[in-house]
Amino acid sequence: MNKDNDLNFIGRWTYDLLMHSGIHHSIVKFLNAFLLAVITIILVYVVHQLIRRLLRIALIRIVKTSRLEFFHFLLENRFAYYLALIIPIVIINVALPVVFIDFPKFSRLFGALSDVYLVLVMIWMIMSVIKSGADTLRKKQAFKEKPIDSYLQIIRIILMILGAVIIFSTLTGKSPVAFFTAMGALSAVLLLMFKDTIMGFVASIQVSANDMVRIGDWITMSKYGADGDVIQINLTTVKIQNFDKTITTIPTYALISDSFHNWRGMRESGGRRIKRAIYIRQTSIRFIKPEELEEFRKIQSLTSYIDHRQKDIDKSNARNGVDKSLLVNGRNLTNAGLFRKYIDSYLAHHSGTNKKMTMMVRQLAPTPTGLPIELYVFTGTTKWVEYEHIMADIFDHLLAAATYFDLKIYEHEGVTMND
Repeated sequence: MNKDNDLNFIGRWTYDLLMHSGIHHSIVKFLNAFLLAVITIILVYVVHQLIRRLLRIALIRIVKTSRLEFFHFLLENRFAYYLALIIPIVIINVALPVVFIDFPKFSRLFGALSDVYLVLVMIWMIMSVIKSGADTLRKKQAFKEKPIDSYLQIIRIILMILGAVIIFSTLTGKSPVAFFTAMGALSAVLLLMFKDTIMGFVASIQVSANDMVRIGDWITMSKYGADGDVIQINLTTVKIQNFDKTITTIPTYALISDSFHNWRGMRESGGRRIKRAIYIRQTSIRFIKPEELEEFRKIQSLTSYIDHRQKDIDKSNARNGVDKSLLVNGRNLTNAGLFRKYIDSYLAHHSGTNKKMTMMVRQLAPTPTGLPIELYVFTGTTKWVEYEHIMADIFDHLLAAATYFDLKIYEHEGVTMND
């Protein structure tokens, strides 16, 4: 007796059992199908739970004994659960002809549905393995900043398309070629439906290939109100956590089609730029009188500069026979010039400035709001809070120091800080 006959014997045995129990023959076959279905469901549930637990125990032991994080992620991504579904589905396929021995149409229908579910389980299982691999790569330093989610979504789409082809072939009994022929007629509609996905796919490749954006980069994109750190890059969207802790989502292809500001270079350089000016009231700028030099020499950072500079000025004026009865004649020190030199020295000795990067104090063109003395310097840190503290410390000091040079800081409506 072959295997099919053995299984059919079970169905006939339960049928005969019900017939001898006194149940009317018109409903025996329905009760027989119901009884066999219940037995099959119980058997499938028990087998699935047993296999799942055994696989889970095996994976837990592998995780504990192995250093590979891949197995840990397999456990987290329910690989054991999906794998444990395969044997129960096989049991269902074998049992269906027996359960519906008197209803062959139902047997074919549920058989087809079982095959469809098997395809889905296989896709879920493959995705579980791939996702576990991706989670493992995220732990690697070289892949932490890569848009892995974009590639995962591409793989998921490909698997879904292949699954759809197989399901179509299973349900219709036609070859996969017929599926692609039908899809060809709907290609324009599909392109419209998946426009964002296709554009996102192309953008993801370009972003990754050109290293334009990484996870963790601080980017600014005013068009979308984005100003913060990139926390996720996937096929269709980029998530940015702004500094106020809100989340801004922008299309991935916008990184290619629109302009944005990436601050990664600043972070990698080790210094953050300070570019800010102090506005001096122009009427407070004057020449330094000879009798005032001794007072300015008391400013320690200017002592050697004043001595050296004044000697050069005196020699130049003597060589050119300059009449110094008027300060405007010849060369002279100015309070604004000494203030700029003082700022140079102060920045050079400040513990918060980066001495290896550009450090400059420059005078810009006069404006209706005063003469700008601009500081162009980099801090020794890129951390936002520390940067703000250093900048505030520098300007607090310089604004307070301006009065020692008899300079007045401009304020709107004619009010000065030194008045």
